[in-house]
Amino acid sequence: MEEDSSRTELSDLGEFGLIAHLSKHIELKNPSSIEGIGDDAAVIETKDMHTVVTTDMLCEGVHFDLTFTPLKHLGYKAVVVNLSDVYAMNAEPTQITVSIAVSNRFSLEAVEELYSGILLACNRYGVDLVGGDTSSSLSGLIINITAIGQARKEDIVLRSGAQENDLICVSGDLGGAYMGLQVLEREKAVFKEDPNMQPDLDGHDYILERQLKPEARMDVIQLLKDFKIKPTAMIDISDGLSSEQLHISSASQLGCHLYEEKIPIDPTTVNLAMEFNIDPTLCALSGGEDYELLFTISQKDYDKIKSDPDITVIGHMLSEGEGCFLISRDGSSHELTAQGWDAFLDGQNEPGPDDLPKPSEN
Repeated sequence: MEEDSSRTELSDLGEFGLIAHLSKHIELKNPSSIEGIGDDAAVIETKDMHTVVTTDMLCEGVHFDLTFTPLKHLGYKAVVVNLSDVYAMNAEPTQITVSIAVSNRFSLEAVEELYSGILLACNRYGVDLVGGDTSSSLSGLIINITAIGQARKEDIVLRSGAQENDLICVSGDLGGAYMGLQVLEREKAVFKEDPNMQPDLDGHDYILERQLKPEARMDVIQLLKDFKIKPTAMIDISDGLSSEQLHISSASQLGCHLYEEKIPIDPTTVNLAMEFNIDPTLCALSGGEDYELLFTISQKDYDKIKSDPDITVIGHMLSEGEGCFLISRDGSSHELTAQGWDAFLDGQNEPGPDDLPKPSEN
């Protein structure tokens, strides 16, 4: 068999050679990034600011399927899901560290493709890649990213700050990422039946981007600052609206009402959900991976946001004894339950093949 001359084995570089190869593309931009890759630890100057730190691990076969996930998009998404958590604290992300474990089926070129997405996200959100680790893996690809951010003490927003009668707001629209995953899973099943079939993805650009290349809502954080609104509680929607609202209610020791008719769902998501015979509301409540912001505000701030097309009031907080309920379109009440993503309960996707798809240039 003729060898692939375009493939560089990671064993040819070794761990330190790989780190040196990847780090030569990294440029620090934030004044707080005193020292990045190249020493025993990164050095970050915090001064009078509060520092927030969050980390997420993405495992092949659990959190992503390389059958239909381009490596460049995966790198981008791995950064975004962490930055979204920083924005949910009403903080500004400044640095990330990246650790990966790869099996020998990945070449240098594949790792470079992954890092091109990571660096694209760093440039998009103005954060510095300041360190990390690399290791071998016996189970495919594992990515762990830690994000660091800063905010003034008085600006930090926790899940526990909601007050009775506060309005519950959400940015953007919900359920699209889940339906994007359904389309990709459908086309994967078709491909497994007939490898000669080309995937039918026409007309699904919006929901596919919501799944494969989501964005963190730094624009919403800036918008709230412009409106001079500090949310009383906030969380990002990674596991579904229902789970996230229950987190806020539990932390704040309050009940809530969400109104089904108010939940923002894009028409393309609605139409596709109906095609799959799925209730669009369930996509929003339990689908997850939308990475929109769910937050509460005082009623006195309603006039400031009521005309903004990207923020929707979907309910209000109640006293703890009143419980957490979804009010359906017919006026009936349904207790909210946490049915979103759970890495230890949901189905485990099979690892994707080495034939990795390439994303469009953007």
